[in-house]
Amino acid sequence: MSLILDLEDWQELFQQTPHIQPNNLRLDDFEQFWNVPDLLGKGFSREVKLSPGVCLNFFDCEYQQDFVLKTPIHEHQIQILVVLSGFFRSDIYPTFSATRSYFSGSGISHAFEEEHKAGQHLICVNVEIEPEVLRSYFPEHESSDTAIEKQLYRGEDWKVAVYPGVSSKMRSLARQLWNAPYRGAAKKMYLQGKVFELLALHLDLISADTKPAKSPSRLKPKSIASLHQAKEILTKQFEHPPSLIQLSQQVGVSQRTLQRGFPTLFKTTVVGYIAQQRLDRAEILLREGQHSVAEVAILVGYGNIGHFSVAFKRRFGITPSQCLAGNKADFE
Repeated sequence: MSLILDLEDWQELFQQTPHIQPNNLRLDDFEQFWNVPDLLGKGFSREVKLSPGVCLNFFDCEYQQDFVLKTPIHEHQIQILVVLSGFFRSDIYPTFSATRSYFSGSGISHAFEEEHKAGQHLICVNVEIEPEVLRSYFPEHESSDTAIEKQLYRGEDWKVAVYPGVSSKMRSLARQLWNAPYRGAAKKMYLQGKVFELLALHLDLISADTKPAKSPSRLKPKSIASLHQAKEILTKQFEHPPSLIQLSQQVGVSQRTLQRGFPTLFKTTVVGYIAQQRLDRAEILLREGQHSVAEVAILVGYGNIGHFSVAFKRRFGITPSQCLAGNKADFE
């Protein structure tokens, strides 16, 4: 049975745990170190204050206890999370692993729960930036950046988050942050530069995503609602989805509207969306390590293991067997 912790419990556990720094870990005076509480497992958390409003955190934790961390509604800063090893899931966000990162603007965050599993060796880099730090980068006369600003600065409204795939460049930057080759002021400058490079990489990704879709006005409001309903059905039934005819009948639109409207709204076809859902679920099952590759292929709806392996490698850059073998991505 999972241990249930709220945010106050979590903070109290870390505060009560003695700080025993490993001999091979050298810290500068702008860094702080915490050991993972024995109740949860082993490892550490390291916080680096780079400049006013810019904070960098490193986590290296091997959990020996299933637990759920409950976080209430709260004010949220601009945040980037890159996982290098392990995974964890949430009740309102997708599963975060070595193949999916997290990028969020500022605003108000919904309450959420994180679920962590025993046996997970979680290694990740987390960046938090106060919104005002970036204001000078968005001059008022530069209208081209308006869409990005709307995602970064939500004020008292709910924050906007995206979940980009982890590219080789993103992973390389996260590893460079972990392994800074300098000490003192030089280290601080190096880390700050890499943090802003990582931020620029994510801003470039969301800038591409905010380009207007082709001819969205051709879809009627009723059709848009039906397409979202179709997406919900496929999300729940991706293992054994309805046929295109059945789906169109269930949501009350023509097959032609489904085929043309899905790419307009969701940037993928109906078949492509089903494949995405199957492969995302397959990755979770493989990293949990409870099923063979063949079993996972069947569980997510693939009848041919060869087709499954090709599709999985195309999406994640590794084979299903490689994903299963270590139950985590390599961290060097």
